[in-house]
Amino acid sequence: MLQKLKKIDGPVIFILVLLMAISIITVYSAGRGPTNIAEHGNDYQKMIGYYILGFVAVLGLAMVDFRIFIKKALYVYGGGIFLLALGFFGGTVNNSQGFLKIGGLNLQPAEVFKLVLIIFLAYMLIKKRKSKLYFIQDVLPVALVSFVPFAMVMAQNDLGNALGYIVIVLGMLWIGNVKASHALIGFTIFAVAAGGGIKAYISFHDQIDTFMKGIGRSHWVERLDPWLVPEEATAKASYHTKNAKLAIASGGMMGKGFLQGTSVQSGRVPYTYADSIFVVVAEEFGFVGSSVLLLLYFILIHRMILISLECRDRAGPYLIVGIVSMLLYQIFENIGAFLGIMPLTGITLPFISYGGTSLLINMASIGLVMSIKVHGQELEDDLPQPSRVNLTKAKKA
Repeated sequence: MLQKLKKIDGPVIFILVLLMAISIITVYSAGRGPTNIAEHGNDYQKMIGYYILGFVAVLGLAMVDFRIFIKKALYVYGGGIFLLALGFFGGTVNNSQGFLKIGGLNLQPAEVFKLVLIIFLAYMLIKKRKSKLYFIQDVLPVALVSFVPFAMVMAQNDLGNALGYIVIVLGMLWIGNVKASHALIGFTIFAVAAGGGIKAYISFHDQIDTFMKGIGRSHWVERLDPWLVPEEATAKASYHTKNAKLAIASGGMMGKGFLQGTSVQSGRVPYTYADSIFVVVAEEFGFVGSSVLLLLYFILIHRMILISLECRDRAGPYLIVGIVSMLLYQIFENIGAFLGIMPLTGITLPFISYGGTSLLINMASIGLVMSIKVHGQELEDDLPQPSRVNLTKAKKA
């Protein structure tokens, strides 16, 4: 075990410690405001506990050969689907259904399934080795097994995590060597669909608004309006992002100082302890503090990519690219929403926002990366082998 511990990537652990410090400081500050002190004043203490569990998960998973999860991927996927199904009987938080109360933790299966999806897609893709992915035989099955959880999470009214599944699939298909022509066609279809959807939303805004109210999804309109049609957005819809932008801008270069953020401490920005925690960083620590946070994210992802390049096993790079895709989406979506370049979807900021499930899944993901660092230099042995059909195609290519 000592030899394995020595192989763990030190810089990654150091970055996690720094992110923990930032998280505890900002969650503490967010909980001091008059609107949060009663309910969230002790959240920073809970985050300390979650981080302790998280580091246990990192070290524990680092000791386990990651290929065990690949071999048991079918069971992992089945268990993940079962958890998502249980979510339909869970509680609702901020309009999103699917929270299971376990002790003092609100477990969100949609968060858990991100890691489940990464493991199962890696299991599917390692069978192809370096052969091109073909649409019918390869891409379509990946799309089908991903659509099931996507539809379930959308039905639970969790748009943010559902979109995260799509990003994970796209990232893993790309590293899986999808054909360039298929990638180009897919990108074109996506661009046309996105452009057409935005145009339709703007042109038929009133009809869409009425329809969404009829199906109980009016809050989707409230999140999209400030992004796409700010002139049509109600005061309630634009309140969150408008005040967040003002708070970020007021931070200036060096920020107003710890516990001195006027917008944060006055409660003008909602959910500063969770989804809006970047606003705390930007207002109280300014551009410099925000840049330090982004630099830590960059170094963390850079170290993970280096580990994938050093890995001699087929499954390791797939898992790491899936995890990197997941984290990049969360970072870009969360921060972009408060800068006005992305819609507000309620995604947490990795390793910083308050939230037990989110933090533990992100820490478990890093634990999986550490397992790849520790065990990835060993040659693969009994992982699922590529089919003869794919080997024949690879030789012909």
